[in-house]
Amino acid sequence: MPLVQPPGALRQRTLSTLLRRYGAGEPLSCEPVAQGLLNRGYRISTTRGRFFLKHHLDGDPVTIGHQHRATARLGAVGVPVVPPVPDPEGHTVAVVGGRCYALHPWVEGRHRDGGQLTRAQSRRLGALLGLVHVRLEQVILASPNEDAVPSHTSADPAHTHLLIDGLLSRIRARRSPDSFDVLAEHRLLERRALLREHAHRRPAEGTEPVAGWVHGDFHPFNLLYRTEAPFEPVAIVDWDRLGVQPRAEEAVRAAAIFFVQPDGTLELSKVRSYARAYRRAAGADAEELAAAVHRVWWERLNDFWMLRWRYQRGDRRADSQFPAAAALIVWWTREYGVVRDAFCT
Repeated sequence: MPLVQPPGALRQRTLSTLLRRYGAGEPLSCEPVAQGLLNRGYRISTTRGRFFLKHHLDGDPVTIGHQHRATARLGAVGVPVVPPVPDPEGHTVAVVGGRCYALHPWVEGRHRDGGQLTRAQSRRLGALLGLVHVRLEQVILASPNEDAVPSHTSADPAHTHLLIDGLLSRIRARRSPDSFDVLAEHRLLERRALLREHAHRRPAEGTEPVAGWVHGDFHPFNLLYRTEAPFEPVAIVDWDRLGVQPRAEEAVRAAAIFFVQPDGTLELSKVRSYARAYRRAAGADAEELAAAVHRVWWERLNDFWMLRWRYQRGDRRADSQFPAAAALIVWWTREYGVVRDAFCT
């Protein structure tokens, strides 16, 4: 009897082919659970258990296989991950109809943002990210070479001003602007003024940050916590952006997502606990974090990816994040020294 599948579910033929390849039993249900820029996810129930089937929208089998091997090694050294299920030949990537898939055991968990974390849990979060960075260096046997380390070029405010002008033109061309359009126009004008005032603070070229292997997308939706006390991390997921980047910048970006409040401020007491634990676990000093804070602040000051999604691509999935994110950079600029100290003391 064919499955009754909701919109967005896999074709039953594709699902059956994948499950046979992995020896995962006969399908009982297939439910879409995640729609992302880099992947789609499905909760699968079969006669042999429950699984998470990941459809990689971007990437190739070789790169995905590299990510899988790294996560398997991380799991072996105590990092909470969910390595994929291998097929009988040991392969973890299946290509069906030119599309890449991977099957993972299903893990019960929930996402928790910084507002749901105590200071002690915030400290453990920082220690976890520091552990990830240290363990990645240990399990990825090939050390990053000069070609693998991206050169650091800070955003050019002249290009940002052109982007602002283009976004303003699109907003002002709308016949019936809504409340989001009004807010977006206000924030763009505000940001243009901030950029003019702070253009001299653009990070200097020629000083390369400490780079290392990083998760690449560490935020609340890529971390699962146990559903019952003690509420501890059970799995770090979505390693699609595993790569070599400035490691402390990942720590700062993650904090700016986890600990941002609806009014666009950061919970600095939690940031401080998180950052102290990260520095200790990663072996990073205050100077490295201070430099990362400055680079991420400048990056945020010049970044409009949420508005580009809405006005250039017609994609509104990030709209709900914009009010807090736009307010954050204004507050961060005003309280720059306080924010830096929270990461460095």
